[in-house]
Amino acid sequence: MNIEKAIEKLREDEHYYGAFGKKFLSNSDIKTLLDNPLEYGKPSERIPAFLVGGYFHTAILEPDKLKNFRIIEATTRNTKKYKELSDGEMCLLQHEADYTEELVDTILANDYARALIRPMDYEYEKPAIKEICGKLWKGKADIINHDDQLVVDLKTTADLERFRYSAKKYNYDSQAYIYRELFGYEMIFIAICKKTKKIGIFDCSEQFYESGKNKVERAVEAYNLFIDDANFDPTNYFINETL
Repeated sequence: MNIEKAIEKLREDEHYYGAFGKKFLSNSDIKTLLDNPLEYGKPSERIPAFLVGGYFHTAILEPDKLKNFRIIEATTRNTKKYKELSDGEMCLLQHEADYTEELVDTILANDYARALIRPMDYEYEKPAIKEICGKLWKGKADIINHDDQLVVDLKTTADLERFRYSAKKYNYDSQAYIYRELFGYEMIFIAICKKTKKIGIFDCSEQFYESGKNKVERAVEAYNLFIDDANFDPTNYFINETL
């Protein structure tokens, strides 16, 4: 495989998230491989929080693509109007889009956050591929900040005070490890609370990276055992722990 051509192809969302992109492992596979590898490769359910997060990222990094979001003026997704206009597709509600725009304005009004997001020398939505633990992994960085030599990732959170705890729950540690391997820069997270609009800037300790590395190693072990082994019989899958 020509890695440079593959990386260029992954710049397009249709390839990154489509069949071509599925040739590579990514941080989004970590949870499935660790929790239930039999679900690997199955499409995940779209939920409103992911849609809001996508709108938030797009508004900051690629505002020209906001036109791709379908927005419906309805109070909830249970209303007749929403069901008729959405035609079964998951769409943003107008009040969700409006509030997300407020979050964007808040984070860009913060001098420290804006300096990390809009440095002099930067790249947005940059893809990369690298062999890690014997497998090819892909990633797409929100922001490559060349001024400070950082990979900057944007997050929305329901509780900023618990972000350091939820970071491991949602596998931000494995993301940090993978992205440091892919891009060669340290990782930093900028998070904004969806309730209070408080902003947090979180760098990563070596222990956090080590935790992520451990997850990646275990995920690769699961992939080799349950996905890559043609002789594996899924009916024989079980977990083994000592109580």
